[in-house]
Amino acid sequence: MELTFAHWLYLAGTLLIILTMLFRQNVVVPAIIMSFFVAWTYTGSFLDGVHSIFNANLTAATELFNIFLIIAVMTALLRSIQSIGADEQMVQPFQKVMKNGTLSFWVLVIVTYFLSLFFWPAPAAPLIGALLIPVAIRAGLPPIGTAIAISLAGHGMALSSDFILKVAPELTASSSTALEASAIGQQTLILSLIAGAVSLTIAYFMVRKSIKKPSKQNLIDWENSGGDDLKISADDQEVKKGKYSSIFAVFVPTIFLLIVTYVVIATFSDFIPSIEDGAGSSLVGGTAILLIIVMSLFRDYKKTLQEVSDHIVNGFVFAFKVMGLVIPVAAFFFIGSGELAGQIFGTDPDSTPSFLFDLVQESQAYIPNNTFFTAFGVLILGMISGLDGSGFSALPLIGSLSEALATSTGMDATTLASIGQIGAIWVGGGTLVAWSPIIAIAGFAKISVIDLVRKSFIPVVIGLIMTTALALILF
Repeated sequence: MELTFAHWLYLAGTLLIILTMLFRQNVVVPAIIMSFFVAWTYTGSFLDGVHSIFNANLTAATELFNIFLIIAVMTALLRSIQSIGADEQMVQPFQKVMKNGTLSFWVLVIVTYFLSLFFWPAPAAPLIGALLIPVAIRAGLPPIGTAIAISLAGHGMALSSDFILKVAPELTASSSTALEASAIGQQTLILSLIAGAVSLTIAYFMVRKSIKKPSKQNLIDWENSGGDDLKISADDQEVKKGKYSSIFAVFVPTIFLLIVTYVVIATFSDFIPSIEDGAGSSLVGGTAILLIIVMSLFRDYKKTLQEVSDHIVNGFVFAFKVMGLVIPVAAFFFIGSGELAGQIFGTDPDSTPSFLFDLVQESQAYIPNNTFFTAFGVLILGMISGLDGSGFSALPLIGSLSEALATSTGMDATTLASIGQIGAIWVGGGTLVAWSPIIAIAGFAKISVIDLVRKSFIPVVIGLIMTTALALILF
């Protein structure tokens, strides 16, 4: 498809948002303004451009509502756990291992990685956020350290290979006859581990100076950092030794452990039916709501109706605080998808251009016919394609481009496809895109998702560069 002026405006908007983010400025206004100009230019109507500002935000809110809801529900669960006094007792076993900030960082990495391989990071992050982030905070790891460990290990290292569920490699191979999903899966597993080892090591040394001595005060300060609606009240403090605290301190993590066990068994055997793709979050969220009700019944059954409502309202208030900054930015990048752009502009999705993908496809012609430049060119194209906040949607395009470029350069198509997949998912899957599922991680850690992205930028970019260089040597 021939690039139009609207395409170039979309590219300018993308660069403007990235630069604004790197300069530690708020990106909401640039995102809204560029959404308006792209829509106005494409439709040729000033009024349609105005309409598109609202429609784009509505579309983004709709697409991201599942993330919004899981943040609200899991925050409500945390509040309920605190109110019954089970929070301190629930994390005591982990304190024996997570004795300081350094150990906490690497325990978070290991647990997140293995859970995310079987469960995907979106539903795994709430479990980790509920159970392990408070322990890590108490051990002295700063909130940004907990978030970056979970983000890079889950949404980067685990998701980029997708070695167990194999959705990503199958998508990458789907548009090419020269690619096999199994071969891509094997190579991306190796490359993802390299990228993870490099980026996580750099990230650890970046947060190491902020690690404090283990102290209960670390946890208290963090718990009271989410605003008045999330602070621990005097009433909550009085129930720290409630008679049901010990029961629920065991019951809650056991329930979630059973969910994880179910997924693992379903993945490797036919004894029980596997859950559908995307059903993990709903299973975790639904279970959390039932646990809130049960805990409220045991605390004071006469106040159950009011308590459950209060916890859920507090969860939604916190979710709104987390999501408010992200939706306008996501709205701009959703314009890059032809299907969503059609909804936003009110045009036929089949004829509406995919601005982001069109730009990626057009740029392949400018990659020099050289092994080094081809490999890094595919990496960059993969990273750019991930800016839509998914990382998965452009994988078929990455596969077809890799096959075409491999033919002209004599490189292995599987290696190129693996490099492109790693780049797309590390960025779009959630480490460098603030409008992706890492919103939930930032929410549970009570930090700004923009700060999380900024802190992740250098480790991730260096990790991807070194991974691509080693891929040329290894494969």
